[in-house]
Order: sequence, then C-alpha cells, then structure tokens
Amino acid sequence: METITAESYLEGLYEEDAVLERVKEVIRTHNMPEISIAPGYGRLLTMLVTITGATKVLEIGALGGYSGICLARGLKEGGKLISLELKQDFADVAKQNVTDAGLGELVEYRIGEALVHLNELLEQGERFDFFFIDADKVNYPNYLELAIKLANPGAVIAGDNTLMRGKVVDANQTKDSIQAMRTFNQRIAADPRLESTILPAYDGLALARVK
Repeated sequence: METITAESYLEGLYEEDAVLERVKEVIRTHNMPEISIAPGYGRLLTMLVTITGATKVLEIGALGGYSGICLARGLKEGGKLISLELKQDFADVAKQNVTDAGLGELVEYRIGEALVHLNELLEQGERFDFFFIDADKVNYPNYLELAIKLANPGAVIAGDNTLMRGKVVDANQTKDSIQAMRTFNQRIAADPRLESTILPAYDGLALARVK
C-alpha cells in the first residue's frame, strides 16, 4: 500500500496542471535531471510574484522551464523574467517549454556562470523585485548576497532545496554543497537586512523580504 504523505495528500486536492506535467515529460525525454520545484511551491511562486506586484524577476537556474513558467504566470503586464542558466541545452529546452506555455515573450535567458551575470547586472545598475534561487548549491551564499544587492526595497528572495533531502540536518554530512546550504540557511535567518522564514515541506523553501 502506497504511503500517503502530507505533501501527496495536499497535492491530491489540486487538479493536474497539464502545462507543467508536459514540462516534466519533456525534461524526462531529454534525460535532464528531474529536479524541478515541487508543484506546491510552484503555485506559491506564482502567488508571491502576483501578490508583490513584481515586474522584474530574476531566476538563477532555469533547468527545463518549470519554475520559469510559475514565475512568469505571476508577472504584471509589462513584466519581465531574466533567467540565468549555465547550460545552453537546458536553456533551449526551458525556452521552448516557456514559449509553448504562451509566456515566451516574458522571459529572457542568459547563458553561462550565474555569478558573472549577477555581477554584470549589478554593475549595470539593474534592480529586481523578486528572485528565485535554484542552481548549484555551493554558490547559494554568494547568490543570496548578490540578490540582496540587486534588490529593490521590499523585494522577495526565494531559495529552493534548503533541506537537501534531509542532508543539512545530518551532522555526518560534510560535503561542500551541504555546508554551503547550511550557511545559506543561517544567513537568511540572521541577516539584519532581511525578514524571513524557511518552510520545511517538500525539500525546503527559504523566503525572505529585503527591508
């Protein structure tokens, strides 16, 4: 008998999102990592972008476009999502999926090292209303610091995978990526420039508002 978790029970209350299910299938057929944001957190991203009235959103880590669609769905008219992705082939898949979802004109992809792009955006004087971090875990603390510097007052920063499948709470786990996530969690909880919370459902989601 299949075990029903709190997450699976809650997901069962919602109708299947055909657009996002198709994205997951495309990711699967391209042999990409099946690590898109959880459906519940995808809905939350759309809600938060909508509630905050964000017009400029920055995504760090596009993968196959699942989270990009969730973010773009919440954009105000005239809004824009800039998505940073290390791999060209991943960005190509993401762009096609976002375009097929009818949101292609809202999203711009920039390929290469995210830290390079983030520093360029900072030098150009760009500012954003919403950030979603879901990329290499080793650089999460660096992404957080740069997001704060790129943020408009009141901007929201969201970071996925803060629990790393329970590894962050296991003292025996000492990989660099896990140590970096612990640092990220500690900083987002204690940084005086932020007000924040970390949600423990699915694989953990950090949410912070820049003061």
